[in-house]
Amino acid sequence: MVNAIILLNVERETINEVAEQLAAAEGIAEVYSVAGKYDLAAIARVPDNEALAELVTTRVRKEKRIVRSETLISFRVYSRYDLEHLFSIGDDAP
Repeated sequence: MVNAIILLNVERETINEVAEQLAAAEGIAEVYSVAGKYDLAAIARVPDNEALAELVTTRVRKEKRIVRSETLISFRVYSRYDLEHLFSIGDDAP
């Protein structure tokens, strides 16, 4: 599994529309509206690098309202939720 964060600058008046369209795309797990240098941060989860390349070049880059993008490929995923979930297996305490 390949995880990536896709940081996006979009035409300001279309942020919500672009976010909803991206969230519906296969391979995009979540889209966050964020403050700061970027307008949106999309979390991609795909089977391999080829699928990520396909997602970014055919789905994301074809969206005309996206002005700029930057893709960060993750090496490892650290998640407090996953760790808590793992350690709670078999724990029947209320």
